[in-house]
Amino acid sequence: MDAPAALSRLAEALGIEARYWNIHGTLHETSPETMRLLLRNWGVDAASPADVEMAWFAHQEAAWRDALPPVVIAREPAALVVPVRLPSDTHGTVRWSVQTEGGAVLTGEQMLEQLPVEAVGQARNRQISERRLRLDGLPPGYHTFRLDADEQVQTRLIVAPARCYLPPSWNNGRSWGLATQLYALRTAQDWGIGDFGGLRELIDRASASGVDAIGLNPLHALFLDTPQDASPYSPCSRLFRNPLYLDVTAVPEFLECEEARAMVESDDFALALKSARLSDRVDYRSVARLKLAVLEQLYRHFCDRHGAGERSARFQSFVQQGGVELEWFTAFQALSEHFQTHCWQSWPTAYRDGDAIRSADFHHRFGQRTSFFKYLQWQCDEQIEQIGVLARSRAMGIGLYNDLAVSADAHSADHWNHRDLFAGEARVGAPPDPFNESGQEWGVVPWMPDRLKATGYDHVKMLLQANMRHTGALRIDHVMGWQRLFWIPVGAPPSAGAYVRYPLDDFLAIAALESQRHRCVVIGEDLGTVPEGFRQRMADADILSCRVLYFEREHHRFHRPGHYPRLATVSASTHDLPTLRGFWEACDLSAKARLGLFRTPEEEAQARQEREGDKRALLAGVAEEGLLPEGWSVEDAVHSGWVDELAQAVHRFLACTPSALLMVQLDDLAGEAHQTNLPGSTTQYPNWRRRYARAIGPLLNDPGVSEHVVAIAMARSK
Repeated sequence: MDAPAALSRLAEALGIEARYWNIHGTLHETSPETMRLLLRNWGVDAASPADVEMAWFAHQEAAWRDALPPVVIAREPAALVVPVRLPSDTHGTVRWSVQTEGGAVLTGEQMLEQLPVEAVGQARNRQISERRLRLDGLPPGYHTFRLDADEQVQTRLIVAPARCYLPPSWNNGRSWGLATQLYALRTAQDWGIGDFGGLRELIDRASASGVDAIGLNPLHALFLDTPQDASPYSPCSRLFRNPLYLDVTAVPEFLECEEARAMVESDDFALALKSARLSDRVDYRSVARLKLAVLEQLYRHFCDRHGAGERSARFQSFVQQGGVELEWFTAFQALSEHFQTHCWQSWPTAYRDGDAIRSADFHHRFGQRTSFFKYLQWQCDEQIEQIGVLARSRAMGIGLYNDLAVSADAHSADHWNHRDLFAGEARVGAPPDPFNESGQEWGVVPWMPDRLKATGYDHVKMLLQANMRHTGALRIDHVMGWQRLFWIPVGAPPSAGAYVRYPLDDFLAIAALESQRHRCVVIGEDLGTVPEGFRQRMADADILSCRVLYFEREHHRFHRPGHYPRLATVSASTHDLPTLRGFWEACDLSAKARLGLFRTPEEEAQARQEREGDKRALLAGVAEEGLLPEGWSVEDAVHSGWVDELAQAVHRFLACTPSALLMVQLDDLAGEAHQTNLPGSTTQYPNWRRRYARAIGPLLNDPGVSEHVVAIAMARSK
């Protein structure tokens, strides 16, 4: 075999795809250089043909070295079959046991000769035979299988339901909800950022109008040392929450702590708080400074007042449940503060590698600080739990609709704590497409698929559990990453990236198990380049597709409501796309022109011409459904300025779809012109900073908005 073919064979075996079809339908071949760079993440030096050949044989042998795979998964009603790989000259009886998740122990034994050989391989110069042991009757859950051969070995068994959870009410009805960026909410009591207090108020008011769900941006923990790095899709940790969303005055210690209340009432603090509250953008540095100062005072009060007793016991229970993950996350926060940077790659070696974290000296020096950060996470969990209880008490069919980012930032606590699980020499992104001709590099690190499996998918399980907790629906950002992710070698342009395969069936099984346990709907964000057959596999698992109005068309015709699938979440827009008003007034195109994101004046002119055609096509579709306001014509409406009746007509159009869930952007109810995030921009545009012009109460009490909401609710009830 020649050198290029051998390199390609090795890359393919490890999951690096040799080619892909881009969105234009053009075949793109993965270059040998990209393969070599990505192979570094597996510890493979592919500099020479001899290196490639050695790595190939090591990979081939590794598959046969262990008697059991690291994890075995079955989805009901299929039987669970355990591959057993033993030297071919092994004879006699093997004994096995299963300890179920509930603690029960099942035992059995099997004559090897009664199990037919399914495959043969080589390891350590011995022939290995693979046989299959069938296990029936195991309940859904995470179990441990032990095999007594020459020595005892074990593996994890995962038995999962066939499908994810769907609310029983969806059998005969359709739901709808409001989607918002939490930080954008205004209330009379906020501290310059939307918070859990604002979320409570939104749920309280919206539930009275029949709203079933409140969709949110990811609430993941960001970097407290650089709070201005505000993208919720580049988190410090996906396992923990952002404490800047805490409603400080709702923390129980606030009512007890005179010092904290005096701080808030001081002239300087009150002036800074008023400035933050009145700003049309979130000043994250100011918000962090204000909130953390008071929260530290509340923590000190908690330590002094509640060193023992019921409240202290609840805190200790939370810390115990958080376990090692909470310990390491809060250690990361303390060290980021101490070294004045969260770029852990620049920390002293003992801290960068984590050795110092295990020492008594670390706990002596940083124990109090890590305890403060644990206290913040405890308060986040308590406030979110209370919000979940409120949603259920208001009979909301779903309640909180959470969002799980595709991965964590390269400098994140998750990456630092789990370097063995992440490909540190690569970044996640997207290949060039019509929306971004240069491609995208998102600054987050991809999972190593083989390492996830080797650890029994512990991190996947923890991630789903952490984000399904207290919520009724979970959106999986870029869910195609469960089948393949676009990896870009560090320092290379997105055009030099390649797709890497992931174990989709395993992800689907774990998602179904956790979804059913948490009674949490799973929604897959399947926008962009979707692999053939992928959406059907999602539907087979009862995972909702995401269908966005702007993309639901064929040539110049928008799909009619009946074209939308039942198992889907539909919306007019997303955080990366223009609001309805922004679409109509071409605010996104004006912003791109202002920032120089068009390559030529001709490209801008073409985009504006296409937008006029899109408006006409959209109105034609709405008109065909008889949903244009009385007396309107398509041509008159195309050339009119923006009016709120246009948004109402579009939402009634989407409300007519058979899809299970309609999400209405709060931006569109509010008539906001500018989108949340403008892809391709950084600091030139106020990404993840814009606040609503009106507070929740005045907004939802507006007669026009009330009429809009009633129209949507009536259309969904038909």
